[in-house]
Amino acid sequence: MNVPDSVKQQVQQFYDQIGWQQVAEGVYQNMRYEDLRPVSAEYRRRCHLRVGRHLAPRGRFLLDAGSGPVQYPEYLTYSQGYTFRVCADISLVALKEARRRLGEHGLYVVADVADLPFCASAFEGAVSLHTFHHLPLDEQEKAYHELYRVLKPGASGVVVNGWTESPLMRRLEGVMRLAETLKGRLRRSLSPSVTQSPSAQEDVTPAGTYVEKMTPEWLKARIGTQIPLEIRVWRSVSVRFLRAVIHERLLGRFWLRLLYALEERFPRYFGEKGQYPLIILRKPY
Repeated sequence: MNVPDSVKQQVQQFYDQIGWQQVAEGVYQNMRYEDLRPVSAEYRRRCHLRVGRHLAPRGRFLLDAGSGPVQYPEYLTYSQGYTFRVCADISLVALKEARRRLGEHGLYVVADVADLPFCASAFEGAVSLHTFHHLPLDEQEKAYHELYRVLKPGASGVVVNGWTESPLMRRLEGVMRLAETLKGRLRRSLSPSVTQSPSAQEDVTPAGTYVEKMTPEWLKARIGTQIPLEIRVWRSVSVRFLRAVIHERLLGRFWLRLLYALEERFPRYFGEKGQYPLIILRKPY
């Protein structure tokens, strides 16, 4: 078995056995990587909805490459104007969960996003959300070409991933560390026993699977020279930043609305300097 195959098997096993197992109704273990607190809900929802802006509003087939269980309500909006949403995922558990949400609106295919089993120019739109980074970089390059290949002329696809390093988050490292230190001290002063049990800590990061992220320079050099693409912002701050710095009692909702307004005003800057880019592939006629 070569390295890419072993990586894909590892990712498949993680999501089948852990990532897409429900811990509550509609809540999956993988959602522990997200900030699900009410203070961040509006910002999170508005960032999710950015994807739909860059897709054709209607068509016959929308490809969801690495669909997972289509876990967030906003994800459902991307295919509202399409006859079918084609969910392609390496995880059978993910596809079973997606079927629970989509029913007959969905078509479900076990597939490798770097080797899609579809004809060229088959889809009026395509999305891939937080999936490509589970592949080695050479396989990621194939995945971009595959997504582009299956788009119809005139159609667009959207890829959401994370950068290897975010200059914005690097500048805010001191703020995050200070906030985490103060939060830890407050916890210990209120309840010393809380810090003794990892299961009681909301910020514990669960064990994950293979991830290899990219840089804007890699994307432009390896993909942008062959495929027309545009980099915009999906979300500029990390989950760590949200959990450490944004709090209800510290006007958290206000600060996130201000951040969202800045992202809207400067989408290309925050797309390249922030944590999570929204990458648009446009296939010319």
